[in-house]
Amino acid sequence: MNEMQPEDSERQMPHPYFVDETGDGVIFDGKGRVLVGTGKVQDYFTVGMVECRALKSLAEDLASLRSQLLADPYFKGVPSMQADAKKTALFFHAKDDLPEVRREVFRVLERHDFSFYAVVRTMSAVARQVHQRNERDPTYRYRPTELYDSAVRRLFDRKLHTRPAFDVVFASRGKARTQSLRDHLLKAQAASRKASGTYPDAAIHVRAMPSHQHVGLQVADYCLWALQRLFTKGEDRFLSLIWQKVGLIVDADDTSEKPYGTYHTRKRPPLDAQKMKSRKVED
Repeated sequence: MNEMQPEDSERQMPHPYFVDETGDGVIFDGKGRVLVGTGKVQDYFTVGMVECRALKSLAEDLASLRSQLLADPYFKGVPSMQADAKKTALFFHAKDDLPEVRREVFRVLERHDFSFYAVVRTMSAVARQVHQRNERDPTYRYRPTELYDSAVRRLFDRKLHTRPAFDVVFASRGKARTQSLRDHLLKAQAASRKASGTYPDAAIHVRAMPSHQHVGLQVADYCLWALQRLFTKGEDRFLSLIWQKVGLIVDADDTSEKPYGTYHTRKRPPLDAQKMKSRKVED
């Protein structure tokens, strides 16, 4: 009997993806008034995913970094570094971490091999599309979950065929949503069944957990934060640090190149503040 080669054994393991999001997809308040553009809701909604080929090594490096930071007297007394705060002392989260901490995390990410994918929606364009649909169908009622679900389907387009099984880990969204997300992944798989790939009916395992329970979700969070800073603040220095990790960023409402969105990959010049000025979004 031939022994299974290491690469064959690895290929039989469920292939992991880690998914998180920024923004909440809210358009209306409780009275049906549009909040987009008022500053009361976020202007962009993004779902992102990380695919990491050496997760154990990355996890070890981030754990080592956390230990070093917690032992550094420079951070003594910093609230987010205290265990009872359940922030940096527990896990890395870009929004809560100090700038000095974020820079060190990005240094670690730069050294490792992973791919980042994202779908960005511009909420003013989404609001316009919802209005147009309401004109066609007055009974239609928008729900933020449908924006999330459609982004998930697009994010996983042609990504569920290359292995016999996939393990998709979402940042926690509740038990009912976990089942719904699995249904949408199956729809994404079915929609691209004719795509090239060895396993058109690959098994899809879906889990949801808090970000502190898996380093893959923390990496996804950092990548999303870097992308969000570009879209919301015009700061491209963070995304530039991880640009070589970008598999695909779909700016779904930017019609400057195609009516269905603009696609950015690491093979193209980096998406930066200058390019953001040339976006064409109908709102």
